[in-house]
Amino acid sequence: MATLESRLEEMLTPTVEALGYQLWGIEFVKAGKHSTLRIYIDGENGVNVEDCATTSRQVGALLDVEDPIPAEYTLEVSSPGLDRPLFNATQYQRYLGEDAKVQLTMPVAGSRNLKGVITQVEGQMLTLKVDGKDLTIALDNIRKGNLIAKF
Repeated sequence: MATLESRLEEMLTPTVEALGYQLWGIEFVKAGKHSTLRIYIDGENGVNVEDCATTSRQVGALLDVEDPIPAEYTLEVSSPGLDRPLFNATQYQRYLGEDAKVQLTMPVAGSRNLKGVITQVEGQMLTLKVDGKDLTIALDNIRKGNLIAKF
């Protein structure tokens, strides 16, 4: 069964791409009456507030017509930013050698929160170097993954 996020991604990708952006990822955060649908977009030269507003109007109109989420929610359209969330193998592969943090559904090496360097992505498996040790993690075990911004 497809997750809500994957169904939304399939539905919204053509609209976002028609506007000239890439749909980076989708998060639906349930919080009773205050749920949030967060859509991350990126562009060749990044995105600005106006890009997000334009995308929000177009995506909002499509969501109003299709009505894929029965509950009330707030729509947010955002840039992934410097500490960008990572949603799939292609994105992790793109940032090989970079520092990342992941929150896991099931613990690996006794922990659900790991920070390390992305050293390998093979199929749906990610390898992070954490404290000098390589840990292999199934991507479907990652609840949330982000780059660690360097300043």
